[in-house]
Amino acid sequence: MADFMSTLTFAVLPGDYIGPEVMTEALRVLAHVARKENITLSYEIADVGGAGIDNHGKALPDSTLELCRKSDAILFGSVGGPKWEKLPPKEQPERAALLPLRKAFSLFANIRPGLLYKDLVDASPLKAERIPNGIDIVCIRELTGGIYFGQPKTTITLPNGEEQAVDTMIYKTSEIERIAEVAAVTARARGKRVCSVDKANVLETSVLWRKTVIAYFAKHHPDLALTHMYVDNAAMQLARDPNQFDVLFTENMFGDILSDEMAVICGSLGMMSSASLGVGSNRHGKPFGLYEPAGGTAPDIAGKGIANPCAQILSAALMLRYSFGLDALATRIEAAVRKTVAVDGVRTGDIAFGRPTVGTIAMADAIIRNL
Repeated sequence: MADFMSTLTFAVLPGDYIGPEVMTEALRVLAHVARKENITLSYEIADVGGAGIDNHGKALPDSTLELCRKSDAILFGSVGGPKWEKLPPKEQPERAALLPLRKAFSLFANIRPGLLYKDLVDASPLKAERIPNGIDIVCIRELTGGIYFGQPKTTITLPNGEEQAVDTMIYKTSEIERIAEVAAVTARARGKRVCSVDKANVLETSVLWRKTVIAYFAKHHPDLALTHMYVDNAAMQLARDPNQFDVLFTENMFGDILSDEMAVICGSLGMMSSASLGVGSNRHGKPFGLYEPAGGTAPDIAGKGIANPCAQILSAALMLRYSFGLDALATRIEAAVRKTVAVDGVRTGDIAFGRPTVGTIAMADAIIRNL
């Protein structure tokens, strides 16, 4: 049992363009902390996204999916890019890889930390006086319901020759309750404040969302401070005063938009990690999860050795925390990243903002020195 617990088994899906570059550095950081703690990393690397299309004919090859099924977590890179943009929408890497993975493993909860270090406030587009101490919030997005998965989803030609497209937004009480629980658990470990974001003044799904959230928190988490906000106001408030939030959670499409806005106000997609947690437990008794950087594949800088590896490294830290229960190791990696970019003043990729930069490998080297 001790040997089992000291072996971490996960699938590595590097993705496209800068994906393999930053994944290599994340694996180096993991290997360093694993050696210090006598932990064995057991992982296999497989194609996904554009690499899957090029080498296997589809974005999520059967062999890749089977590897993920044998693993306790997935460390995922960014996928997609201009090479595959002309494919039909359903076959493009982002849609044909991520959505099936979310469905296959019931990855219903996306947790995205919004963290801007005090030392880097000038990297944010917000005025420094609005965020003098940086930003520290969490956005939780329901990931497997709503308009992205609802049926029917069709495009038809009407008798008069016009085209008509239909997307369907659907939510069930059980889906709302389980994401509410993730938000509550997250808030309990932080500031005990939760803001539920909806559009209950317009949408029937949001009426049910708000009703269900109120009842769930009243029954299971009455001690937490629960507020509600319409999504359009939430978007404005994030830009006006992001730290008024502690934990905010919302449905799939709203979360997709708000989490990207949060990433921008935090200064850099190159620093934003994320965890997508599934239903049930892995062999360690922890949630099976997919861990990925929030940014894209950055084709314009691929192969130049200047991509920012921090988001991928921080995503690996989240994997240690959520899927393997190694919170202390995750915290150590996060502290090393913070010291490297904020205290040591090392910059790379899109957190450079005109400052001298170091390369991808040198950034990882600096983080390893700070571990």
